[in-house]
Amino acid sequence: MSVALLWVVSPCEVSNGTGFLDSIREGNRVFDSSRYRNLVCNERIKKGVKQRWNFGSVRSAMVATPAGEIATMTSEQKVYDVVLKQAALVKRQLRSTDDLEVKPEIPLPRNLSLLSEAYDRCSEVCAEYAKTFYLGTMLMTPERRRAIWAIYVWCRRTDELVDGPNASHITPQALDRWEDRLEDVFSGRPFDMLDAALSDTVSRFPVDIQPFRDMIEGMRMDLRKSRYRNFDELYLYCYYVAGTVGLMSVPIMGIAPESKATTESVYNAALALGIANQLTNILRDVGEDARRGRVYLPQDELAQAGLSDDDIFAGKVTDKWRSFMKKQIQRARKFFDEAEEGVTQLSSASRWPVWASLLLYRQILDEIEANDYNNFTKRAYVSKPKKLISLPIAYAKSLVPPTRTLVSSS
Repeated sequence: MSVALLWVVSPCEVSNGTGFLDSIREGNRVFDSSRYRNLVCNERIKKGVKQRWNFGSVRSAMVATPAGEIATMTSEQKVYDVVLKQAALVKRQLRSTDDLEVKPEIPLPRNLSLLSEAYDRCSEVCAEYAKTFYLGTMLMTPERRRAIWAIYVWCRRTDELVDGPNASHITPQALDRWEDRLEDVFSGRPFDMLDAALSDTVSRFPVDIQPFRDMIEGMRMDLRKSRYRNFDELYLYCYYVAGTVGLMSVPIMGIAPESKATTESVYNAALALGIANQLTNILRDVGEDARRGRVYLPQDELAQAGLSDDDIFAGKVTDKWRSFMKKQIQRARKFFDEAEEGVTQLSSASRWPVWASLLLYRQILDEIEANDYNNFTKRAYVSKPKKLISLPIAYAKSLVPPTRTLVSSS
């Protein structure tokens, strides 16, 4: 199941072929991080504040009630706890402008050139495989767009480990090594050029490691799980593989100075966009996933509609299927609605690419309807003319400043 990002990147393009996969499988270091040490070991390290914020992951499902009983948290409650902690990190950083954008130590000219080359490579990947989004990032400040490119490339590399053409070579142990490598990136010890760009990014912006860890957990889930009993389970998966992208991006995108919204509500809206995008991916790719033996639809809701996995594998559009799909599309649109409220709260230079992504992804749902809900043999996509029409609409929406308070929901 593809991660609901704003881009599509092939593993050979972002990883320089099998060498990348071999380094993950075998745990080898393929980059001399000492050449970048001056760039990523910054003031926070010098002050003794490592700032690898280890907020709790969403894996724990049990909490104690006031009466001492054990209650099960819903996935939405667990994820929202992560949202609150991510927002708290940014608010804490905003109290000190000196710590918000940390200045690196003076680098050697050669190192500066290597780091510039690393960001250029991220830019090339984004420009080639995410043309619309890349165009929107050009409105951002140079620092912000470079950071977004670096995060974007890491997310695609992570997704391609379990969803790319070389996925059969990936084991749980390989993902463990990928997570160890992530820890090194956040500690200023990158393995390769693309890692170096991300390592520099997380040293400059208040980006927390937890959403990155959680995305890797989503990849682990894809290795061991191909069915979801209910929407609560599916929601957690959607958070892992797509909602995390929103949490990674908010510190880079920035919140408009004139916004009256709470930081928590902006993060929650970013999470909603990730969930909406992933639900849209799931509804678009039902047939493709079924051919791989996967069903990313709530089993209980299928049963309530009088459907089963057998109906999906048969790939026949029936009235029962149409009725089921209408409800699934309605749910995805509600998440898009929630996300729209948050986009207006972002900094003005960051709104256009996000609006473009939201409008284009939302139109995929329209195309599923236009195909008479046949997502078994027809792939819903937005045509180039419709994409071109959407871009100026997205730009116009990006010019609208925050006008009212965004209310946080849990």
